[in-house]
Amino acid sequence: MPRYRLLVEYDGRAFHGYQAQAGLPSVQEAIEDAIFAFSGERIRLQAAGRTDTGVHATGQVLHADLQKTWPARTVSEALNAHLVPQPVAILEASVAEGDWHARFSATGRRYLYRILNRRAPPALDQGRVWYVKKPLDTGAMLEAAQALIGTHDFTTFRDVGCQAKSPLRTLDEARVERVGEEVHLHFAARSFLHRQVRSMTGSLAEVGAGRWRREDLIAALEARDRTACGPVAPAHGLYLIGVAYD
Repeated sequence: MPRYRLLVEYDGRAFHGYQAQAGLPSVQEAIEDAIFAFSGERIRLQAAGRTDTGVHATGQVLHADLQKTWPARTVSEALNAHLVPQPVAILEASVAEGDWHARFSATGRRYLYRILNRRAPPALDQGRVWYVKKPLDTGAMLEAAQALIGTHDFTTFRDVGCQAKSPLRTLDEARVERVGEEVHLHFAARSFLHRQVRSMTGSLAEVGAGRWRREDLIAALEARDRTACGPVAPAHGLYLIGVAYD
């Protein structure tokens, strides 16, 4: 049984998250339906990570186990043909080696959060950026973000419905930069808690707006209390941009 590795891009606005849910559109269901349309096989995809409603991806990784062997290029082109007009694209397909698994073989995930930081609201990027009118001090945000790097109890930045067994996570990167009229926040870790990135982003935006200091962010982290978290950034500015494998 060949296993196909799929690199996937999608616009999260059209879906109630990645994971299939009864009666609600999902990225998983859209791709599984496309697989059935071209191969006649009903399968269950495995993903490197589940994204929430409205979250986008430019580097999601999935795997599909099919009964029949197809050329990898045929798989990607057939899926893209059957995904029209859904805002989902298979960027690349390849045959996986050995026991490679989209989720369990992953050694890291990387996210980008986009904030449009100008006086005028977005026209072309509505639903793809978080619009923040007040000027943000990216230097202060970057300095504060360094306190999040390392292994911590991230209870403060963990959704109350998170099902992870432990709030301990190791954040490998927390970087803030200004790119034209946007502020980009980059986060990398082996794994993240539910809504951790959006929670950290919202609190860092408080620092950038001058409502919090670096010390306030550290105090929130050390409180290990969800109520100490700043406002949670909206889903539509978040992108899963890459998954690392050995």
